[in-house]
Amino acid sequence: MYATNRQSHQQHLAWHETLEMHELVAYQANHLVNFKMNRNDVKDPQLKGLYAEAIQGIESNLQDLLGYYPQAPTAMRKSAGDEMTAFYAGQLLGFAKTAVRNYAIAITETATPQLRETFHKHLDKAIQLHGKVFAFMYERGLYPSYQLDQLLAADVKNAKNALSL
Repeated sequence: MYATNRQSHQQHLAWHETLEMHELVAYQANHLVNFKMNRNDVKDPQLKGLYAEAIQGIESNLQDLLGYYPQAPTAMRKSAGDEMTAFYAGQLLGFAKTAVRNYAIAITETATPQLRETFHKHLDKAIQLHGKVFAFMYERGLYPSYQLDQLLAADVKNAKNALSL
């Protein structure tokens, strides 16, 4: 934990930390739903135990983080949209975002020119997919990226839905 000599007198979270919190809640809520949906398909007892541990850990993380949402710098409003479409699109968006990050990292670790070129090609495809999925979600009101209050309200709703499964 970081120590500071100054006592914070802020009545709300900073914008940048609120956005980081949003990313973590959205990511974990989507994966929690996925893990819960698939846990009964896992047959190996040790892997099933790891799934249970991951589910329990993510549930705890979400409950902790949801406690900070009232301190977000904007009021929250209800969001609209088909829940499963939003879930599936959010999962695809998270996949594309992670692919972009992973390919970018892989490029920095690659010495073979042909493999580096292949990674670049895959990175470009992942960036294009991310843009298309984002546009899909934005156009349907499933990712109100310019409305922080709506974005955070959707996080709370999705996390609570994931916790209730």
